[in-house]
Formats: sequence, C-alpha cells, structure tokens
Amino acid sequence: MARYTEAVCKLCRREGQKLFLKGDRCYTGKCAFERRSYAPGQHGQSRKKVSEYGTQLRAKQQVSRYYGVQEKQLRKYFVQAEKLQGMTGENLLRLCELRLDNAVYLLGWASSRAQARQLVNHGHIQVGGHKVDIPSYRLKAGEVLTIKQKTREKDAYKAVLEANASRPVPEWLELDRTALTAKVAALPERSQIAVPVEEHLIVEFYSK
Repeated sequence: MARYTEAVCKLCRREGQKLFLKGDRCYTGKCAFERRSYAPGQHGQSRKKVSEYGTQLRAKQQVSRYYGVQEKQLRKYFVQAEKLQGMTGENLLRLCELRLDNAVYLLGWASSRAQARQLVNHGHIQVGGHKVDIPSYRLKAGEVLTIKQKTREKDAYKAVLEANASRPVPEWLELDRTALTAKVAALPERSQIAVPVEEHLIVEFYSK
C-alpha cells in the first residue's frame, strides 16, 4: 500500500491544522506548526483566495492525513457511510475513528498513528484474544483490545507507555492502564471525535 514518506510536519502546515502526526513532538514547543503556522514553500506566507472547491478539498485532505488513510480507502469509507443510517459525514468520521490503528493511538499505546499502524502490522495487538494485524480493522462495540505479553515486557515499549500515560482517552473507549486492556464501550459520537474538520464539506466534495 502506498505511504507518504516525506516530512509529515509539512502536512500540518499545509492544512493549517495540527494533525498530531509526529507523536510526542506535537505536544512540545518544537512542533513545526507552532513555530511556522503558515503553509510550506516559497509562497506559503502569501494570502490566497480559496474557492469553494478548494475549501472542500482541504477538508477531505485533513481527514485523509489525520487518519493516515489513502484516497482510495477514504472514498470507499464514503460509499459505506452513505449506506448507513444517520448523517453521511458523521458516519464517515465514525468509520475512520473505529480503525484499529487509530484506537491503539488514542489509548496511548503508541506515540503516533504511524507507530500504531506499525504495531498492528507486526502483530503486537490482539482483539478478543486473537492477533489482528490489519490496521484498518473496524472495531465493534464490546470488543476487547490487549497488548501481546512479550511486547509489554520490552523496556522500549514500556517507555512509550510511560510517555503517553497522561494522554486523555475518549469516552467511547474504556482503558485499564494497569492490565493494559481496553474495551470499545460504544460507537463514537461526533462530539467524541476530535478531528478538526467540517465533515459536510467532505460530503459536498464527494457528491459532485
């Protein structure tokens, strides 16, 4: 699967939003977006008039980059969201939020979504007692997540857990920090999804 391999801090600056792609660095004064909140490039500081299409495109790109989802998969989520009951935009964000790699990051078991994706790919995360190595696996209400025993015993991983111990966990996830287990308490509501985007713009973009 195609992956973005260039400097991720440029993505935050381009979108004009802090997307928390760099892990712990995003929470410090070293964050590139904090120091240079304008778009990258020679003309990044110049004012540009953004069209309606451009606004919709930026919203779509923000979600894509926030969750680390490629265009083909995001469009697939949109098609699925249209078929579900409720508002399409909220359904789309909910499908992205329920990805296994995203949940691993939100639980503080990884410093970034990229690291969470790697943990899942390498088989360090279990769902319902079984190894799941597909980052896009969609979690269901009631499912229990655990970290493989050998993984939690490694000093390097203990340092990751300690560094993220104070990170708040969304209400739709129940975390037992001592046992290193978590449960999907319920499907996330829009108010519990922190992605900084107006989802109706994405619906308008894909509906053209």
